[in-house]
Amino acid sequence: MLKGKTFVETLMRENSFKGLFGAKKDEDAYEEDDIIAADDSSTSSRSTRKWVRELSSLANVVAARCARSLMLSIEELQEQFNNEISESAKAPTKYARNFLEYCCFRALAVSTRTMDYLSDKDFRRHTFEMMLAWEAPGAADKPVINVSVDSERAVGRDAFVRLGPAIAGVADPVTVYCQFSALTGATGGRLQFSLYDKYLGELDKTIKTMKSLSSSAHLPKLQMVKGENVIELEGTVTTQPVLQHVGVSTWPGRLTLTDHALYFESLGVVSYDKAKKFDLVGNLRQVVKPELTGPWGARLFDKAISCKSTAIPEPFIFEFPEFTGHARRDYWLVTVRELICTHQFARKYQLDELGAGEALSRAVLGIARLKATREVTRCLPDKPESLLTFLTCEEIPGGDLIMEAIARSLQTGDTTNNGKNGISEKSRLYAKTAAATIANLGATGAKKQVAVEDMVLPVGEFLIGELNPIEKAVIQSRDSSKRVELAKSTIDGVKVDGIDMNMAVMKELMVPVSAVLEWIKALQTWEEPFKSAAFLVICSYVVLKNLIGYIIPACLLCLAGFMLWFRQGQGVNSGEVTVTSPASQSTVEQLLALQQGLTELKDLLQAGNIFLLKLRAILFSTLPQATDQVVMVLVIIAFCLAILPWKLMFLLLLWEAFTRQTRFRQDSTERLLRRVREWWYSVPVVPVRLIKVDEEKKKN
Repeated sequence: MLKGKTFVETLMRENSFKGLFGAKKDEDAYEEDDIIAADDSSTSSRSTRKWVRELSSLANVVAARCARSLMLSIEELQEQFNNEISESAKAPTKYARNFLEYCCFRALAVSTRTMDYLSDKDFRRHTFEMMLAWEAPGAADKPVINVSVDSERAVGRDAFVRLGPAIAGVADPVTVYCQFSALTGATGGRLQFSLYDKYLGELDKTIKTMKSLSSSAHLPKLQMVKGENVIELEGTVTTQPVLQHVGVSTWPGRLTLTDHALYFESLGVVSYDKAKKFDLVGNLRQVVKPELTGPWGARLFDKAISCKSTAIPEPFIFEFPEFTGHARRDYWLVTVRELICTHQFARKYQLDELGAGEALSRAVLGIARLKATREVTRCLPDKPESLLTFLTCEEIPGGDLIMEAIARSLQTGDTTNNGKNGISEKSRLYAKTAAATIANLGATGAKKQVAVEDMVLPVGEFLIGELNPIEKAVIQSRDSSKRVELAKSTIDGVKVDGIDMNMAVMKELMVPVSAVLEWIKALQTWEEPFKSAAFLVICSYVVLKNLIGYIIPACLLCLAGFMLWFRQGQGVNSGEVTVTSPASQSTVEQLLALQQGLTELKDLLQAGNIFLLKLRAILFSTLPQATDQVVMVLVIIAFCLAILPWKLMFLLLLWEAFTRQTRFRQDSTERLLRRVREWWYSVPVVPVRLIKVDEEKKKN
């Protein structure tokens, strides 16, 4: 009787009667699990299963299921945990969560090697229960209940961030925070099972659609290289249109995106023309950016992308028409840029063929997650690039450190981290490759399973009670990003409109520089003879004693001292700038001021051109007498620099600059400057010949 009762209880725990008595809805599955867990906890003394006393009821249920998937008993799994994990990870305050992580990571490593695991409802429910149990793993922990989300059990960010990347394909350690925010934007920061189930379903559907595109009938015409896989296809009868703009003409066609290139086939009278290729692999300085398009070359609609590289003479411009917004354009923009960044990453870190393929598969999974998120939320995230791994690393602070950690994980035979943090190699639970994940989610049959197993490499690791290098780099980057966002918020608050207002702010900020210049000018004019004489004597002493090399260090030390002094008095002086707002101007006055400013700018440009033309005239001996005089002066200066000591030259220049305004030299200085101006005015300019563009084209 006891054995029979145990067997029935086991069937009930595994929901084996679901097919006989009718399946419940997914939303009610957690209430059933809670009841089962409570029953198991109350009857544990009469059952053959041993419960871990440190774990909560739900955590015990999850751990037991993990043990069954590993074909182990809970006692054997706990014994392996105690033998393999370091002592610091087995501390009483950490034991429950670390043991649960150990069970989940090991079970996920096995369950994600099966075919089509994302389409398995039990797998989705089980992984969600893992996250629920992770939030309250201890026997004394209370489960986190969010009553504001339709009374449905939901998981928080930390649980998804910790366990999501361990579920192959579901999340990436680099983008998992943004992934969770994009999914839970409308649910108060908690992930419901209904939303999680829908997301996994859309992700599975997206990956299968990508794999089905690789068997399209038009692919042989594209002459793709071996191993090139199709990611996106638009412009066909069943998809939305795509237009290419060439000059003032517009051509509809079919746009195919692969992991190596972008192909566009314009629609002809009967069939498609020969495909135009935009390579994404080579080091061709590819630039992909938003572009404005419109009829007959007008720049009206913000719905296109421009693809430019050194391999094509003119950039390709593709428009993605839609009635409202430019979500289609944004999706294609970030997708193409992500693939370019991935190939740049592989070149920069000199990855081998296997490592580069794994990085590319990682990027493809990121694109699939972005598309699945768009389908679940019915809109593209505000920052779609934040869901793509390598594009995110290019833009966020500390992204280079994340890419270095990823590159180390993709290098075969890398053992640089082994034995660190007191964790043995046995406790390192390695992640499955992204390439194997894609193959598993789209392949069928035992033969394919063998091929997938052969490509499993230790490309990443999940450390029990610790963070792996990628996770550490991500956390460090997030801290830096928070500081950057805080700084950007202060920038937005001080931006003002209007040229006059910005000029007023600039003048106020330049007050210290203006004060220094006025002080130097006062010393030169000898308005206060005692100060000017003292300054000149001190500078002469510094030059004669060869102390000039200490001037810059002394200035830097003084600057550091001032900064520390201001820091101590930060509560009194926070560095706030007070600017008197200029008088408001009417529209006509603003237009007149703008016209005057443009006139002054034109005069300044003309004066600069005249100066350069006169220098050119002296250089090419347009006026031989002026050229001879300049040559003589240059020879004298060169002779003085070669013969006289540098400190004597510097001392002479110093005395000349600070004594020219004295009463002894003022008259002679004015006469000298007058003769120099007269000589400069006598130098002619070289002629300038203007050629019209049309005439130049006719000559060519």
